[in-house]
Amino acid sequence: MKAGAGMEDGFAYDEETYLTVCKTSIFFAGDGFTVYDCSGQLVFRVDSYGGPGMRDKGEIVLMDAAGHCLLTVRRKRPSLHNRWEGYIGERDEGSKPIFSVKKSSIIGRSGLTVEMYNNPGEEYQIEGSFQQRCCRVYDSGNGRREMVAEIRRKVDASSNVVLGKDVFWLCLKPGFDGAFAMGLVLVLDQIDGGEDAGILSYLNPAGSEVCPTNDDEHENP
Repeated sequence: MKAGAGMEDGFAYDEETYLTVCKTSIFFAGDGFTVYDCSGQLVFRVDSYGGPGMRDKGEIVLMDAAGHCLLTVRRKRPSLHNRWEGYIGERDEGSKPIFSVKKSSIIGRSGLTVEMYNNPGEEYQIEGSFQQRCCRVYDSGNGRREMVAEIRRKVDASSNVVLGKDVFWLCLKPGFDGAFAMGLVLVLDQIDGGEDAGILSYLNPAGSEVCPTNDDEHENP
């Protein structure tokens, strides 16, 4: 699996990997992110220097631990499908998007569809409730339905207590690009907290919850 074609090497893992995502900011609480691997090393960060009003501009930059820009996600306006687009590195006027995220249907509640512009046969579906930190990303290209990433609440290993929603797991299946997955998290966060809030706060199309049960809750590595 080579999800996120065009992304830089180094963020796709050979084994299933759990990243800890912390919703935070160095200036305005709850408006940025830091992401750590299982050894506590910083992997990604999103800094918001302009405060809560910056989200109205509809553009967010994902950086690596050193501050190098990996990916920019930007809301496309106007768009009936609430479309967001992703760009390699820092977007400028000549940049072309490599993927888009849009509401699967403009009628009623629906999931989100991720289209890869560089590979028309590569497509993903996002289902679940990001608001509850409980959703999954499925590889749906060419008729497949394989889970490649999952967002779920994090459990403190020492106390067995579920942590608050500002700290959660991003589970990556082998080969699925972590920077690309984190770009999807940024879009979900904007949808959840912006004018489109509620798009993904529902049961999956099959009518069953996608939240993990206590039996399959992941133990902190």
